[in-house]
Amino acid sequence: MKSTIRRIAAPLTALVLAAALSSCGGSDSGSSGGKKSVTLWMYPVIADQAANDAYWKKVETDFEAANSGIDLKVEAQPWANRQEKVAAAFSGKKGPDVLLMIPDQIPQYVASGSLEPVDDVVAPDKDKFLPAAIPGLSVDGKVYGVPIYHTVTTTMYNKTILTKAGITKPPETWDEIKAAAPKIKAAGYQTLDYSASPEATLNLSFYPLLWQAGGKVFADDGKSVTFNQAPGLEALTFLKSLWDEGAVSKTALTAVNTIADSALGKGQVAMAYTSVPADAATVAKTWGAGNVEIGAPLTDKKQVGYGIPGGLVLNAASANTDAAKKFLSFMIQPAQLDALSKASGYYSPRSDAKYESTDPNAEKFRAALQYAVPGEANASARQVMSVLSTEIQAVLTGKKQPQQGLDDAAKQANDLLSRQR
Repeated sequence: MKSTIRRIAAPLTALVLAAALSSCGGSDSGSSGGKKSVTLWMYPVIADQAANDAYWKKVETDFEAANSGIDLKVEAQPWANRQEKVAAAFSGKKGPDVLLMIPDQIPQYVASGSLEPVDDVVAPDKDKFLPAAIPGLSVDGKVYGVPIYHTVTTTMYNKTILTKAGITKPPETWDEIKAAAPKIKAAGYQTLDYSASPEATLNLSFYPLLWQAGGKVFADDGKSVTFNQAPGLEALTFLKSLWDEGAVSKTALTAVNTIADSALGKGQVAMAYTSVPADAATVAKTWGAGNVEIGAPLTDKKQVGYGIPGGLVLNAASANTDAAKKFLSFMIQPAQLDALSKASGYYSPRSDAKYESTDPNAEKFRAALQYAVPGEANASARQVMSVLSTEIQAVLTGKKQPQQGLDDAAKQANDLLSRQR
């Protein structure tokens, strides 16, 4: 049993990255002192570091106690540079045996042959998961991820700021946000939280606005993008207008979907529209619990939020497939999932979950599940996201007009998609 959870710092130099990749499960002989070794790359879905360490230490202890011939190695990874590191690992047929992925990441690695199907792992419990959990981690009818949590996002307001701005009803629509922005600025605050760094996922920034405007990222056949059509222009124009008015903090350019040290977390921004339960718990410590208000997902033409199953996937290059599948089977049992739900604030992906949160906001987040969409799966989803993120930043900083930025991103994205065919 390891005494601490391993942490990999970011950013990584090429030398450190190469060393990290060469030491992981997909490239070694698969044994250590007569034991089989299973390496997990895990990301900080548990925001509180102490709770994160305690949870994964117990997972290691309990799994190894039940599987004496397997050495489980949990390596805590940062969100930053995640995509680059995973892509480098898979391209070299190295990396961990098991790692965390979300629905829009999986198709590209299925297409490259980097993931092993895990239908046999989920089969005994398949009917015990929430309706979208297994389908969200499947491609072409095969399951590639075992669900370990389910997210949901919705609006979160700082009541202190709204009160100082003379706003008695939290903004619930785009029009109400635009009307509230001048009042909030006059009170000395920004209106809307936004993460504009290319490292930030668009699933928690631009895409919800696109969906609320009635748009889509990809055409129905997945062979082209549609985000540069009228709904996309409406969404980016809305965002740009708030930026120009000073209603979005300029720190957004380097923000990466984290809250503790953000302008929102510091009490400088009135609202967020893709907050998760852990965010509410975090800001309660700085704003005061009585100043945190949870609302429904925003509405423009549609009322849409974001919520997905997070799943553990199996590296096709793993030398320890059988041992890794034992770990995956262990992780989707109620004891592990209920404990993860309690520690992370996310929802269990199982319909038979026993953990009931005492958080007064839990039911408000649960109510938002009915509006949650899991994103748009495509083998090029992450590459398209990277292209579009860069162009959105160019628009916000005044280098391009909204339509030009969207069209330039669409041209690059369609070129990527054409090479996939």
